[in-house]
Amino acid sequence: MAQYVGILDGAKDVWGIRIPDFPGCHGGGSTPEAALADAIGALQEFAAHQLAQGREISSPRSMQDVMRDPAAEFDARSGESFVMVPLVLDRGRSVKANISLDAGLLEAIDEEAGRRGLTRSAFFTSAALDKIGEVSIQRNGTQARKAERPVGDRKSATKRARGRT
Repeated sequence: MAQYVGILDGAKDVWGIRIPDFPGCHGGGSTPEAALADAIGALQEFAAHQLAQGREISSPRSMQDVMRDPAAEFDARSGESFVMVPLVLDRGRSVKANISLDAGLLEAIDEEAGRRGLTRSAFFTSAALDKIGEVSIQRNGTQARKAERPVGDRKSATKRARGRT
């Protein structure tokens, strides 16, 4: 999974993240965590659009490369910081995966999936996307709350998995 450098800026209840490797791709929210969650979804949509147009997706650059790039306009003096924005591309195809779990855990998963009206596969897909979307933001050497991936980003993967176990 590729991780792209994002530049976080903002204050109080207005935050934004721009992704220099994808000019024009950005996210925003009332907290840094909300801005990051929005940036994750924006990056996924932006990359999917690039691929649909027959364009290649650039490889992620390092923080050092972004910092040295004048076009990125990174300004640490104004309070900007780096965050990593994961890119999970929806490939549009399902694959089988054999996994080993404790029988009791599998029973609990099946019960919870059923309670939510999901198949086992849809439940696993949703849980995996939640974990991948838990990207932490580092500020002043301390770890902030984890951002959650917006629910809307799981819809297509969950729809494909629905009805399959």
